Amino acid sequence: MLKKFLTLVCALWLPLVASAADIDKTQPYLMMTSVAEVAFDRLKAEQATIKQDPNHLKVIVDEELMPYVNYKYAALKVLGPNVKKAKKADVVKFMEAFRGYLIASYAQVLTQYTDQELLFEPEKKVDPSKTITTVKVDIIDAPRPNIKLEFKLRKDKRSGEWQVFDMIAEGISLLSSKQSEWNGKLRQDGVLAVAADLERLAAQPIRFEAKQ
Repeated sequence: MLKKFLTLVCALWLPLVASAADIDKTQPYLMMTSVAEVAFDRLKAEQATIKQDPNHLKVIVDEELMPYVNYKYAALKVLGPNVKKAKKADVVKFMEAFRGYLIASYAQVLTQYTDQELLFEPEKKVDPSKTITTVKVDIIDAPRPNIKLEFKLRKDKRSGEWQVFDMIAEGISLLSSKQSEWNGKLRQDGVLAVAADLERLAAQPIRFEAKQ
């Protein structure tokens, strides 16, 4: 039940990201609202292509999602204490495998996109000294109750740009849930074994599932 809930929430997260050269990454709230508008437009415009070739969703995710996601930081959070005993080269490989996994899994989740509406919280002032902030949004999916989400973003100290690294839904962190899911195998089999699993998952084709 928890896995299904998180999967549905992920589907609603994806329209929050899109690529546009004029989007200012130094303003987290404006970045999130701007990419939401661009992403919705692309998903609507390319539905015919997506229906013919569901793997096209991987292209959209790679181009529109990943520039706004700090997958390296997220991967390190997932590894947790396991990173201390891993070789640097193995950690780098895990990061890239994790990136591929995100692309494939988010692309699969995007097959559930049904034009949900997003309601962002009013913009708040961000303390310049802070490197972590959150942007809250309600998912409007009537007649169902609204879903309250928090997107966690981290600022690069050198560039001043923000990127998403986690999402919390009903108190559940996606990164924490993945860390719990993979922690046992990371301890027993090592970073490379989990990276290989992620690469296999990333290679799976995208399919539309029958709606229940």
